[in-house]
Formats: sequence, C-alpha cells, structure tokens
Amino acid sequence: MNDSDSTSVVPGNLDSAARQADTIRTLFGSPRLCIEPVLNGSSVDEVISNPRIAIVDDEPINIKVVRKHLKLAGYQQFFTTEDSTRAMDLIRTEYPDVVLLDIMMPQVSGLEILAELRQTDEFIDLPVIILTAATDTATKMEALRLGATEFLGKPVDAAELEARLCNVLIAKAHRDRIKGYAWELEIEVAVRSAELAAAHHEVVQCLAKVGEFRDNETGNHVLRVGRYAEIIALRMGLGGEFAERIRQAGALHDIGKVGVPDSILCKRGKLDAAEFDVMKRHCKLGRDAFLMQGDGGNAAKSASRSPAEQLVAPVGNSPILRMAASIAYTHHEKWDGTGYPRGLRGEDIPLEGRITAVADVFDAVTSPRPYKPAFSLEKSLAIMKDGSGSHFDPAVVEAFFAELDEIVTVYSQYADLPDGSPADADYPQIPSGSTH
Repeated sequence: MNDSDSTSVVPGNLDSAARQADTIRTLFGSPRLCIEPVLNGSSVDEVISNPRIAIVDDEPINIKVVRKHLKLAGYQQFFTTEDSTRAMDLIRTEYPDVVLLDIMMPQVSGLEILAELRQTDEFIDLPVIILTAATDTATKMEALRLGATEFLGKPVDAAELEARLCNVLIAKAHRDRIKGYAWELEIEVAVRSAELAAAHHEVVQCLAKVGEFRDNETGNHVLRVGRYAEIIALRMGLGGEFAERIRQAGALHDIGKVGVPDSILCKRGKLDAAEFDVMKRHCKLGRDAFLMQGDGGNAAKSASRSPAEQLVAPVGNSPILRMAASIAYTHHEKWDGTGYPRGLRGEDIPLEGRITAVADVFDAVTSPRPYKPAFSLEKSLAIMKDGSGSHFDPAVVEAFFAELDEIVTVYSQYADLPDGSPADADYPQIPSGSTH
C-alpha cells in the first residue's frame, strides 16, 4: 500500500512489457533468466536516476525518516507499507528496483518476506537492504544467508544509506542491462530459427512437388495424403507436433518414384511381375533420397536406435526428413506381413508408416489412376474396412473412420476433378499391386 505522499508511477511501457514477456514464454517456455522485473520495472537508466523504492517497516516514523533522507538525496518514487502482511502484494504490484526492509515486525517478519522473495523467480535477485535495530550476529548472518543485499543498522546514517543504495542500484542496472541483452539475443536466435524452419518447410514442399511432377495424373495426391495422415494422427492423440510433422513428411511418401521409368509409372493396366518388382524399388529409392552418409559407421549410434529407426538409419538431423525416410520406406508394408519391401508385420512397422498407408490407399482408391478410374466413396470405404487387420493397423482405421467427415472435406477441397467430386466406376477390386 502506498502512503499518502507516495508516487505511484507505473512505466508507460507496462502493456508492451507484458506482451514481450508473453512472447518470450511462448518461444522459450519459462525463462531461464526471469525477465519480467526488467520489462515491468524502471528502464536501465531510471534504475539509477529515478529508481522505484519500496520501504517496509511497521514503525511510521522509521519510514518518514528514511524517505526524508532519500528525498534530500534526490530520490522521488516511494512505495511504502507499515503492514508486513501486504509487503509481497506491494512488491508484486509496483515492481520496485530496491526494497528497504525492516526485520522485527509483527505477523510477518522481514526474514520471512526476504525468504519468500528469494523463492520467487521474479524477485530472486531483487536488491533488498535490511534496516534493523537488531545487533546480534545470528540475525545478521541469517539475513545474509537468505540473500540480503546490504545490512544497515538503526538509527540509519543518511550518508551511509545514500552510498549503499547508490551502489546497489548501479549493480542492479548492470544486471538488468545484461539480462535485457541476453534476451534480445535469444529472441534474435528464435526469429532466425523460425526463418530457417520456414525455409525447411518450403524445401519439403518443393520436394513433394518434384514427386508429383513424375506422377502428374494424381494431381493433389501428395497434399491430400499428408492432410489425411495429420487428421488421423490428431485423432490418435499423437499431439500437434507429430501431426504437423507427418503432414509434411507424408507428402514425400512417393518421392522415390522419380527413379521409376515412365513406361512403368504411367502404364495403363496391371503391372506384370517384373514391372511390379521395379515399381517396388521406389520405397528404397525414397528412403535413400533422405540418407546422410556421414553417420553410417557409428556403431554406438546404430546400437542405440530402435528397430524402426534402424530401418531408415542413417539419416540427417531433421525430424521431418527422418520421418519422411521412414514413411517412404514403410508405407507399403502391411499389418499382416504381406507388404513390401521388408514384409514387416504389425507394430514392427513404424507408426508413421502405418498411418500413411491408410491415407495413401484411401486416396488411391478415390482418385483416378492410369490403370483405373476413381472408385465411389462407398466402395472406397468398404475397401478400407475390409483391409483393417490385414492390410491396415486396426487402430489407424478406427481413427480414420472417426474423422471421416473431415477426411471427406479434405478430399472435396483438394479434388482433382473439375467438379470437385470423385468419379465412379464398377471395379470389383483394386488390381493386386496396382496402388503404387
């Protein structure tokens, strides 16, 4: 609580400071260096020239004496209370640059207030000058142990008070300047990192388009597969980060088709056995597109990888490209072990591969291909249900059907046909091996 003569000036940049603090927390979580006092308190120059001074003492005369000494020294902003139970509220509200604190007070002692300050991130290094008539060494040592910045006896000597306060404020101004500079650097790094991440995502999108150019009759196929995979991942509770990653990585699932001859890739009709063997190579070619050779001989790293990671090791450090390598290699594996290229079964298939398999096949059956027209939605959904437990992970199929409305919305939004609807045809089934 401010006394009747107190100046209650809140810096004009308080709202801006709060926004800055929110931005910092968004970028970095809880700050390693608590920046709120720096942003909400006085500017670095004002810490020395016009500091915000809090005085907590249960004796009104003591407050008046200290204020008089400091006013004569040129200080102007004071926030005071005689009620020690309200000291923390005063400090949290006013963000002082220094606290002058009595020790011997009823209800809540100065040592208790000091201990609470030092346990609060915002005020862990707020300067606290202890003013007390207590002369015993134990009290002084306890105050210093709890983090008191200075210790002055009563009655206060005006010259000593002014000198020690000046030293404390200079030290705080330097500390605030360093904190502010450190966070400016952190923000700059975050901005640059965001720019690099955006560029990374653009490169991923460009790679996806390269694959699409080689398979141009599928139109928005890669985009739809990525969106379907994202929707399924969210439904399965895998979190926004995983879902965003699989959306981008899933769009790269067929990048290996750049290595498949046009005569096979664009063939109208069922592939023969030899042609299908060539087509199957696109899984390995896709994985190899993301391989980084530099880490291949590191036995210790290889031993620490999970079986799923070892399928695509070694790859680079990009999480999206690591997932893209896994998806490219495993999206044609089947839950019952009859897929390719490894014949993996069940949960031996990486989760991202299982999810993309459902997304890819659904888009294949609902879209026209060189070897077939599009199937109706009804027929396509029947194929997906029939494949649960054999071709597909049942849990992934369940998530797919749980989000069917959104899946269909995405299909309509990015449909290849001019009227935005799938073509219909009376094919009894998808030719074996044709959903390449």
